[in-house]
Amino acid sequence: MALSVSALVLFAILCIIFIRNKQMKIPHAIVAALFGFMLHETTVATSINSLLANLAHSISGITGG
Repeated sequence: MALSVSALVLFAILCIIFIRNKQMKIPHAIVAALFGFMLHETTVATSINSLLANLAHSISGITGG
């Protein structure tokens, strides 16, 4: 688990750097995808999933969809 968390932190830092420098190219997108896969395996994934579901429900309620 410690190795997984370390990799997750590394991918998060790399994604933040790439986005802040506005240099998101193909290799950077691969790093972002790896960050997403690593994040999916953590306990935070359920919280993020419910947050996005609630956000989508709120937006659909506003737009009348």
